Amino acid sequence: MKITQIRNATIIIQYAGKTFLVDPFLADQGAYPPFPNSVRQDQMNPLVGLPLPIEQIVDVDAVIVTHLHLDHYDEAAIQRLPQGIKMFVQNEADAAKVAEDGFEHTEVLKQDTTFGDIQLVKTKGEHGRGEILNLAGVVCGVVFKHPDEPTLYVAGDTVWYEEVGQTIRTHRPDVIVVNGGDNQFLQGGSLVMGKDDILEVHKAAPEATIVSVHMEAVNHWTLSRAELKAFVQEKNIASQVLVPNDGESYTFERAVMNCEQA
Repeated sequence: MKITQIRNATIIIQYAGKTFLVDPFLADQGAYPPFPNSVRQDQMNPLVGLPLPIEQIVDVDAVIVTHLHLDHYDEAAIQRLPQGIKMFVQNEADAAKVAEDGFEHTEVLKQDTTFGDIQLVKTKGEHGRGEILNLAGVVCGVVFKHPDEPTLYVAGDTVWYEEVGQTIRTHRPDVIVVNGGDNQFLQGGSLVMGKDDILEVHKAAPEATIVSVHMEAVNHWTLSRAELKAFVQEKNIASQVLVPNDGESYTFERAVMNCEQA
């Protein structure tokens, strides 16, 4: 298994002979206005460019869209992804929108979805806490399983809450990808995981390797890579929590669960 951080929540996963693109946010740097009612109102999104040529990023077998927020599925993705590619989405409403955008092979993730001989399990998430959930909407994550690969849990746009712990207990993932930028509006609190959420993930899965993405790419981030690295160092879990730069890759093997950085 190889995980490559592209930008924000956009990652490429090579798993059991298949290549997946997760949450394609593919616009040029500065293409969109800043998210309102948040910090950095003078900075256009995305804050940074893509680390790889877009032709390389979209050369995949399937795409997983955890939800339809702009920074997970944008107009550039609609224009640049092949219309015949396999698209996995979280529910029928998202499937209808993605089909309307011209994609011909759209499937709703379930508990027993398969792609080739890979099992894909849709998981729940909460995109914030309290009243902000009414604005943030429904999201999902996904667990990847295959006999020859580490079990991978891509948590998606969620904070730490009991359902994340339940997913960990049920599937016992070897690797967990969290969206860890602690993105926020000026009111309502965290929309995705902050450093204390990530610590809770580690407590629930102390043997797992955590990879924190969704950092420093859109204007409403509040947790930097440097701050998270300092925090996990302070908590003596730096070897278990990886904080990749855009374009950086990690390779994991089931037999030994060693992580190689590229």
